Amino acid sequence: MKTLKLLLLLILPILANAQDITQHYKVYDVKKQKVINVDDIVADMAKADVLFFGEEHNDSIGHYLEVTLFKKLATTYQNKVGLTLEMFHTDVQPVINEYLAGIISEKNFIKEARAWNNYKDYRPMVEFAKNEGIMVIGGNAAARYSNAVTKNGLGILGKLPSSSKQFLPPNTIDTLTGRYYEKFIGLLGGHGMGTMKVYQSQNFWDATMAWSIAKFAKENKGKKIFQVNGRFHSDEKLGTYAQLQKLAPKLKALNIASFAAEDFENPNWEKYQNLGDYVIVTDPKVKKSF
Repeated sequence: MKTLKLLLLLILPILANAQDITQHYKVYDVKKQKVINVDDIVADMAKADVLFFGEEHNDSIGHYLEVTLFKKLATTYQNKVGLTLEMFHTDVQPVINEYLAGIISEKNFIKEARAWNNYKDYRPMVEFAKNEGIMVIGGNAAARYSNAVTKNGLGILGKLPSSSKQFLPPNTIDTLTGRYYEKFIGLLGGHGMGTMKVYQSQNFWDATMAWSIAKFAKENKGKKIFQVNGRFHSDEKLGTYAQLQKLAPKLKALNIASFAAEDFENPNWEKYQNLGDYVIVTDPKVKKSF
């Protein structure tokens, strides 16, 4: 109940003039080629293990849908779920666990878990998990490691002490070129000096998140996993999604691409259908969370 009140306090100012939040998003099932609702996605998870939510980090409606989906998954599957997040790093897992257990204060948690500046957008999910006894997993590699890869290449990881390696995937990280590489180069604006090392960092990031998901799945058989990350990491089933398929091929994953669309009033679903299993377009006129 506290989580619901918190969510309303966050979202109502943003939607002060909106009568119905469902007017501000549309959900499309690519396989069925029709508009559906979020309950349909939850139902589809009966035959899947992992649900990726690829977000735009400042999309207010996207954040509302994340906590909505997470709560519905928990309710439908009797809290046999876990939340894995790009927004926290693997090395702060003890801090996350301490907060979920009610041992440390939220102030200390936010500081020592190095929460993102827009933590308010993810707080409703974390608080719901805390209240329901659901595990939250920091899935990302710490910035110090990804920065080291950007500067020196993947080989630098082999020089880390064993105490550091416990926070990182032990397997070789695939950085082969292909569609993901071309998308990444397009994002950077073209090839240039050091581009491959930056791409290696991106793959390292993806591989760490995939490893975190696979590790949680192995240790928590039968639990559904809700993975939240920036949409670049999972659009077109590339990035983290692809790394997970290689690392744990028996896990069945579904992915959502969610974003504010300029054609929101009349979406061109055909243009978006390569992005994933579900496409969520949100109203670009709604105020961003930051």
